[in-house]
Amino acid sequence: METLTDLWTIVLDVWNTSFLGLNVGQALVGLLVISLAFAVRGVCTWLITKFLLAHAQKSTTKLDEKVVRALSGPIRLIPVIIGVYIAVLIVGLDQPDGEGPGINLVRTLIIIAIFWALHNVVTPISYLLSPLQRALGPVLVDWLAKTLRILFIIVGAGAVLQLWGIPVAPIVAGLGLFGVAVGLGAQDLFKNLISGLLVLTEKRFLPGEWIHVDGVVEGIVEQINFRSTLVRRFDRSPVYVPNSFLSDRAVTNFSRMTHRRILWTIGVEYKTTTEQLRYICDKTLEWLDNHPGFARPPEVPLAMRVDSFGASSIDMLLVCFTNTTAWGEWLELKEELAFAMKEIVEGAGTAFAFPSTSVYMDNGAEVFVPPEVESHARARLESAEPEQPADALARVEESDD
Repeated sequence: METLTDLWTIVLDVWNTSFLGLNVGQALVGLLVISLAFAVRGVCTWLITKFLLAHAQKSTTKLDEKVVRALSGPIRLIPVIIGVYIAVLIVGLDQPDGEGPGINLVRTLIIIAIFWALHNVVTPISYLLSPLQRALGPVLVDWLAKTLRILFIIVGAGAVLQLWGIPVAPIVAGLGLFGVAVGLGAQDLFKNLISGLLVLTEKRFLPGEWIHVDGVVEGIVEQINFRSTLVRRFDRSPVYVPNSFLSDRAVTNFSRMTHRRILWTIGVEYKTTTEQLRYICDKTLEWLDNHPGFARPPEVPLAMRVDSFGASSIDMLLVCFTNTTAWGEWLELKEELAFAMKEIVEGAGTAFAFPSTSVYMDNGAEVFVPPEVESHARARLESAEPEQPADALARVEESDD
């Protein structure tokens, strides 16, 4: 009997202390409560979110609904926090003064929920900053929102460390020294970051705009990130351009042009008369003035003038601007102008010139003989004796033989 009593004492001791020094039964009940909290958190989150959305939909703005949906993640922690707190009370991890590792765990979960909620609410709240968006631009406001979210994460992590008795000040000092070391080795990173801020504050371009950087890239801006900017070329390939290239070089923003230019050099044949040239210029300007797709002075310059005499044509310069900046519509107007120019030139009774070469043939050219050679040849002719007829006859007979 004493042996069984001792065995039972050991069993009770194990039951009371074997689970990390805690009672096994209480620990199992605590785990069961936590498991139940995880099991019902989906239903609880749905009920709480539905209740909040019902009240948010009564307002005239959509901001309330966006805030509630942003809080859906932190709301899922509420049942878990309650379950952990009940488990701590059951197991006895709390102390009479309200301290202890169990209470600190509950406080840690509460801190995570609070800063998680603040992190998620930044995005819908940023829509209220529309006046700031007009002043700074939507991309810079988005950067500020990202910075604020990162700040909430850092502050929340510091609060958790401070709760568990881990000093934050030495960590911050160590990070400061680490930051100096990293800064020395990552100068390009900070240069691109500052360049990105300069690009945004100067409002050189925004996502969705068509830009051209000479020697770098041409395409549509998709994203402006902290270090680089994503530009999608017209062949649909992405190009990640460091922000320093976009701040130090000239950037042409085609999306902000008010009109699109057509610049042509039109060459006609040299046999074209001055009356025909005047007719072509006047009719072209009249056609452009009557077409609604082309802009007129003084808003933009408009010219059609004889410009130069080319190698095989009389060249006229045409400068005009379309009201549209869309590439497809610009091509259509350009085609209409080409058809009109052909009709005008043919109606004037002349034709377009094309590159040609003229070759002039003469009867021949005299051979240049130097004076010294010519005088020497004349002296030889004069000094030579005339040939006798008998000698010439004898030479002919020899050749016959």
